[in-house]
Amino acid sequence: MDVDIPSSPGKFKSEKPHHHYLRLLLRWHYSSLHKFLCWTIVAAIVLFVLFLASPNLSSSSPASLHSSSITERRSLRTSSYSAGWGDPAWEKRVRDSARIRRRPFGISVLVTGAAGFIGSHATNALKRRGDGVVGLDNFNDYYDPSLKRARQALLSHSGVFVVEGDINDGPLLRKLFDLVAFTHVLHLAAQAGVRYAMKNPGSYIHSNVAGLVSVLEAARSANPQPAIVWASSSSVYGLNTEVPFSESHRTDSPASLYAATKKAGEEIAHVYNHIYGLSITSLRFFTVYGPWGRPDMACFFFTRDILAGKTISIFQGPDDATVARDFTYIDDIVQGSLASLDTAQKSTGSGGTKQGPAQLRVFNLGNTSPVSVVELVSILERHLKVKAKRKFVKMPRNGDVLFTHANVSLAKKELGYHPNTNLQTGLKRFVKWYLEYYAPPSGSYLPKKGRSGGSSSS
Repeated sequence: MDVDIPSSPGKFKSEKPHHHYLRLLLRWHYSSLHKFLCWTIVAAIVLFVLFLASPNLSSSSPASLHSSSITERRSLRTSSYSAGWGDPAWEKRVRDSARIRRRPFGISVLVTGAAGFIGSHATNALKRRGDGVVGLDNFNDYYDPSLKRARQALLSHSGVFVVEGDINDGPLLRKLFDLVAFTHVLHLAAQAGVRYAMKNPGSYIHSNVAGLVSVLEAARSANPQPAIVWASSSSVYGLNTEVPFSESHRTDSPASLYAATKKAGEEIAHVYNHIYGLSITSLRFFTVYGPWGRPDMACFFFTRDILAGKTISIFQGPDDATVARDFTYIDDIVQGSLASLDTAQKSTGSGGTKQGPAQLRVFNLGNTSPVSVVELVSILERHLKVKAKRKFVKMPRNGDVLFTHANVSLAKKELGYHPNTNLQTGLKRFVKWYLEYYAPPSGSYLPKKGRSGGSSSS
């Protein structure tokens, strides 16, 4: 029977023989080795499981969903990625889509959010004039993805390849920049809408802040560095009461989380311009509408509900104040966006290091003629030949602002920007598209399934 070893060894000699200590040492050695092997096996299993569940792995695997369970809690559901991600056939489609046919002044552009409303129009316009264009979109379900798929089909018919992927997927972005020496990035991917931020705030941080950083990181590491044009928003003016809104006005009082993320994006753009020499242009869009528009925008859901015989709610401010927006037709927005690309100077960084001062610009792109929501409804009634059932309600505290009004004198001077589509003409074109796209063969104008929503200041 072993004798207890004292807590203060060395005060007296042990009377145990040397071979006894050898047995103890061997017993300890094999016990420790056994424990070490067990924990090593457990650690290996844990690491293997984490490796399989890694978002980076799943984002680069063509057979898996891009979003991990953590990502799904903070963002919207997205489609699974196309089979053959990164294979030779996929790479060929990317290169073919990026091929420039307009010489000698053509550009090669990566358009994020290419299956979105503004993104699809801008992408098509670039392709039509002979530029190389590759699209990127995650086809999330913020609104009916079938509308995005229809836009994708139109772009595919024009020869544009829209890659299915997320802007937060670093390996995918690096792969695209490895395949194509993009001269420009038109970054339009974002989580839009003012009201939805109250339901899913995480999606705005994920897309509008982290997503922007992901795109800028890929761009600053590319060689050569592309020039960046990206979508900010008129929402950054927030509670500003100076009219019309000018780029020189303060934008430090956002009224919504959406606005705050766009303001944060402008500050982040300044940092990447300052440190890495990226040429960056921020575009503050004012309430864009037109054919192929978003279902959460006023003219869209007003049209849908008027045709369905539903009562529409028209917001009013304090003391029955009128709500007005600087509605801007999509073709005018596209003209300003392409002019921004054409006048963007080259980035000055090399190998991720700034070599000299780089261009940094901010422009308003609006129509300059605010129209009340009441007048918007009246115009829709005339084009639809249907009387709306109206209900006036107080504007809820959801981040919407009472009015927007753009001063575009800077864009006129620097970009040659001239909006020339009034609301009467623009809504006529929108209604024509809506009836053609949503009217079933029976002729009754019952809209396809889509997400209902509220107005947005974007």
